Amino acid sequence: MALTPVILALSKSGEATAHAIADALGCAVHGREGRVDRADAFFANALDHARDLFAAGVPIIGVCASGILIRGVASLLNDKTSEPPVLSVSDDGRVVVPLLGGHRGANRLARQVADALGGVAAVTTAGDVALGVALDEPPEGFRLQNPQDAKPVMAALLSGGGVTREGAPIFDAELPAGPEVSLTVTDAPEAGSDARLVYHPQRFTLGLGCARNADVEEMWQHVQRVLDERGIAEGAIACVASIDLKADEPAIIETAKRLGVPLRVFTAGELDAETPRLANPSDVVKAEVGTHGVCEAAALAAAGSDAVLQVEKTKTATTTCALARAPQPITELRGRARGRLSVVGIGPGQAAWRTPEVSRLIGEAEELVGYGLYIDLLGPLAAGKTRSDFPLGGEEARCRYALEQAAQGKNVALVCSGDAGIYAMGALVFELLDRGPDAEGVSDAARRVEVICSPGVSALQGAAARAGAPLGHDFCTISLSDLLTPRDDILRRLQAAAEGDFVIAFYNPVSKTRRTLLAEARDILLRHRPADTPVMLATNLGRPTEHVRYRRLDALEVDEVDMLTVVLVGSSNTRLAQLGEGPRMFTPRGYARKIDGDLTVKRHDPYMPEATS
Repeated sequence: MALTPVILALSKSGEATAHAIADALGCAVHGREGRVDRADAFFANALDHARDLFAAGVPIIGVCASGILIRGVASLLNDKTSEPPVLSVSDDGRVVVPLLGGHRGANRLARQVADALGGVAAVTTAGDVALGVALDEPPEGFRLQNPQDAKPVMAALLSGGGVTREGAPIFDAELPAGPEVSLTVTDAPEAGSDARLVYHPQRFTLGLGCARNADVEEMWQHVQRVLDERGIAEGAIACVASIDLKADEPAIIETAKRLGVPLRVFTAGELDAETPRLANPSDVVKAEVGTHGVCEAAALAAAGSDAVLQVEKTKTATTTCALARAPQPITELRGRARGRLSVVGIGPGQAAWRTPEVSRLIGEAEELVGYGLYIDLLGPLAAGKTRSDFPLGGEEARCRYALEQAAQGKNVALVCSGDAGIYAMGALVFELLDRGPDAEGVSDAARRVEVICSPGVSALQGAAARAGAPLGHDFCTISLSDLLTPRDDILRRLQAAAEGDFVIAFYNPVSKTRRTLLAEARDILLRHRPADTPVMLATNLGRPTEHVRYRRLDALEVDEVDMLTVVLVGSSNTRLAQLGEGPRMFTPRGYARKIDGDLTVKRHDPYMPEATS
């Protein structure tokens, strides 16, 4: 269970229970607007909010009827191995029901809540009920080598079978003795089966170093050889560790990924403090990177002051490797993460148009960075997170700040409206990373962070969906802002798009000080396509004040367009048809040479100035 649960309070009768749970677990309370007096954040619709939290991977504890939560998340149910826990609690706190994620922390969480409230955890998972244990959910610091075999092992026990233990017991429950199944706890790479579950105590840390851009397979084979020679299972590794200068090394990153463990990095000073414990201190390494050792020092620093060096530095042509062993399984990671910047597009702002991936990245982020209005549009999903609001303008400072925060090891989300890669912050992030050290770029640490880009619903997609299918054939987008693009370049692109007969989506059509380019664009287009070419004006898409209307190209007026309006201009083939649902704008793909006889196309006067969608 990676994220902190959120408590949902839906009514005044359950409000006290919600806050009692929050106090016991250190969680936030999200309350239903108009029905709850006190909460850390408020939401308007319980089903939408539960769905949004679930998509973000946030564990949910709802003080409400189970059916509300079930209906809220039902459409997202897909993979029980990755879905977050969902619990319902009665208003009086007497009954706690784990609905989803029983073996991903929900049963344990239900018992915690029940203990805090003096209620009953209504656990229905067969193994927990009959045996008092979930064998596929080992204690923190242990890893099950063959989780796919947990189900047949549990079935054998539920059918009357008994257990043989090998190694130290890790479960408190009293299990019946017998030869049918085996529970093995070992550091060694032993194989499990449908009658044998193998658990590895994660008390080893893997320290790695390498030359710049070392071969990934060379590193992986090196690590595999070290583990095989020492008889240490991959599952016994708690983390991969290195110096922060290597945080972006593909060989080190990929090794951590293949092992399924975190990557932790340390400064040269932190690693040099481990010099008295090193088996192979090097003045050459000290002169080069500021510490007397990398792989040995990183392994020891990650494993803690009581750890011992299990495997001294071994090396290949371009890689080094060492192992440290802690006396107990490691449950708290030392050092810092590589740092991650998620550049996310939230669409127009409404949750329904935000992708589950974006919701998940926002849910995982420690800090949200962006224009204040865009962060506000996230609603309760942003509650409890550090947020850094920036005004319009100063976009470069916004991106630089987000990168430098990630460089400190934080998980940061840079929040953009629409799609972050379309006239938004995505390109500027990579421009800053690409600049040289003398060109006002970002720090070396910022260049080593992980950058993830996740798409959102762009303004042109939202407008096209509301209109019908105006982008059904070739189209282009043109920004009419000459703040960053020379005016002559804009006019040249307008001319080319007009001659090419593209459907055109105009971004940044006007501002308070820019009022002429849209009129010039209209006049250029009128020289190449009919006067009655349909134009769609879409303002505040996806928001309560959304306003959609249609105009003829020759009737397009600058005064009815503002900064929040997307202008879609059809090609010479685009049609505006009167259908049962109202006007629909579309551009034929050319599958048929004429419009179907059942479709009435009113080219003479199809425009409805008051039409809204």
